[in-house]
Amino acid sequence: MNKRDFIRTSAAAGAAAMFAGNAYSQQMSKNNLFGDIVGSKDEYTLPPLPYNYDALEPYIDKQTMTLHHDIHHNGYVKGLNKATKAVNDIIASDDYSMIKHWERELAFHGSGHFLHSIFWKVMGPSQGKRSAILDSYFKKSFGGFDQFKKYYKAAAGSVEGSGWGLLAYQPFGDKLVILQVEKHQNLTQHVTFPLLPIDVWEHAYYLKYQNKRGDYIDAFFEVINWEFVSELFDGVLAMNK
Repeated sequence: MNKRDFIRTSAAAGAAAMFAGNAYSQQMSKNNLFGDIVGSKDEYTLPPLPYNYDALEPYIDKQTMTLHHDIHHNGYVKGLNKATKAVNDIIASDDYSMIKHWERELAFHGSGHFLHSIFWKVMGPSQGKRSAILDSYFKKSFGGFDQFKKYYKAAAGSVEGSGWGLLAYQPFGDKLVILQVEKHQNLTQHVTFPLLPIDVWEHAYYLKYQNKRGDYIDAFFEVINWEFVSELFDGVLAMNK
């Protein structure tokens, strides 16, 4: 593949490659994620929330959800579409002098779009039940669910500045890992599969919790949709066995 073809593929795929490739994308589509966030002709779209804006109260308030989804997430969608068009224009003009800038824009806005699209789905007014296989991996990877919960809260709570806490599956070690994503386009383990992200940028909690990030993380555990997380993990395991 020459440089032109490589960049054309990158522009069409956006930043999805950071999430370990086509197999993960197919699994996300099965769970009705990619089907909502990718439109036609390389246009990315803002997925609707799978519940009402006030459905997570009292843990996460309606005003925060509205601003977070309609303003912040939508900004990533617009930025990703702008970056994708810019790269396509670069290809057409055969002038790659600005490619470093636009590749960064693809990574930043693409990561924001895709992580937020998972984030909405891993929450819900009903928590459901964790699958037996997910519980077995909590035990295998961390010693049990309680140990996972303490580790996850500590990691998310100590992310410096803006970023995410992230539970992911690492196929090489066949285990779950917890990552601190200080900037969501950086510090990734490119072979991992995101399962449970928590947005710890202040816009995700400041209106209700001010600077009390730990209280927000506690509240997040009250709205995790474990049925969805379990279904996603079961699918990821199936395609890696």
